[in-house]
Amino acid sequence: MTNSSGADHPQAASRNHQSTPNPQSGIRNGGDLLETIVAGTRRIVEVRQQKEPLAALAERAGQVPLRRGRFYEALAGTNRLNVIAECKRRSPSKGILRADYDPVAIASAYVGAGAAAISVLTEPMFFDGSLEHLIAVRAAVEVPLLRKDFIVAEYQLLEAKAAGADAVLLIVAALRPVELKVLHDRALRHGLGALVEVHDATELAIAIDAGARIVGVNNRNLRTLEVDVRASEELIARMPPEIIAISESGLKTSEDLLRLRNLGYRAFLIGERFMTAAEPGEQLKQLLASAAGTEDTEVTKDTKGMKEMKEMRTKP
Repeated sequence: MTNSSGADHPQAASRNHQSTPNPQSGIRNGGDLLETIVAGTRRIVEVRQQKEPLAALAERAGQVPLRRGRFYEALAGTNRLNVIAECKRRSPSKGILRADYDPVAIASAYVGAGAAAISVLTEPMFFDGSLEHLIAVRAAVEVPLLRKDFIVAEYQLLEAKAAGADAVLLIVAALRPVELKVLHDRALRHGLGALVEVHDATELAIAIDAGARIVGVNNRNLRTLEVDVRASEELIARMPPEIIAISESGLKTSEDLLRLRNLGYRAFLIGERFMTAAEPGEQLKQLLASAAGTEDTEVTKDTKGMKEMKEMRTKP
């Protein structure tokens, strides 16, 4: 897919971001991070819509072939660890994660390492993301792509489709319940999957009421940036069995992933752990290999134990 916006290569775009004033400074002085990002996002959408009206964007998005169901199917498998590997240059909590950010190279390495899907940050103010990154990654890989952003308007859904995304992130805490329902239904209508993100039981109930089929539990509180994996541990019991449950943030080891999978999680979204590694793709590969090795060891132990029990029972 060609980049109709005429933007620079993602690496050049990332270099340009380095001179951008740090918008997080106000957050550290007591502001509400999520509220600030959402307000900025609404303004960005207004500006973009002035440049390309909704009708024109809809026509452009309509020319992109439907990829309906690909994101869901990529995460539904139970015969492997499904990792959504993330491309992200900056985070509000840690600052710049990767100065030499090249989303295409990173995404390609993720595919080679066995990622089930790839998340691409497109939020520009706090994460140094852009739609151009998503467009470039789509041109380079075939695995399902998630547009990771703060979606507040249908305009962004059409942007995602036009850029080649298979799914979008919808954050319950950033939307009123009626807004969530409308955006969720319209995402599906446009052939996009919807990963609905929650942080507590109240938000999970809202996501279920909206008809979510894929729910991500973010272990990071987006208002305080604190991370607590207990959020995933506590909410899985409230998750309907037909929903694909995804755990997000704060996942460090293969043991974390296997433990949460045993609780019922089908996929895991991991970003900072890979972005701060020298080779993100190699880090993913090692994580999956470690998980596979742990599983093999457990199976061997279980098999040996069953054999010993059988022998004990057959002894006279």
